[in-house]
Amino acid sequence: MTQTSDVRTVGHVTGAARVILQLEGGAVLALAALAFGRLDGSWGLFAALFLVPDLSMLGYLAGPRIGAVGYNIGHSYLGPLLLAAAGAARGETLLLQLATIWVAHVGFDRLLGYGLKSAAGFGFTHLGLKGKAARETVAA
Repeated sequence: MTQTSDVRTVGHVTGAARVILQLEGGAVLALAALAFGRLDGSWGLFAALFLVPDLSMLGYLAGPRIGAVGYNIGHSYLGPLLLAAAGAARGETLLLQLATIWVAHVGFDRLLGYGLKSAAGFGFTHLGLKGKAARETVAA
């Protein structure tokens, strides 16, 4: 028996596992917002910086491979966790606040089903297909 794979359907979760991952994203968003409030952060700062991680999408101007790397750096929990560690080590509340805003953004994206990207294109994520990639798969 020969098994074939299709980049449109391989490499992402589906069904209940996807729903659980999205709900985890929502929980992360809520906890990050709660932590931000406990750090006495300005909600104006939160609103002003909430979408900043999306600037990482500019990498797609250089192509899907570079775009995916840039997007994934901006939308992984690793960056904000390193920032939070630096803030905690230095006792700098502002760094902790920035880290919670970043974590909240990543959680929000996960809640909406936007996952880490594949070099196959923007719509190919670990949480499934989004946008044009999803529409093309339905049409196929």
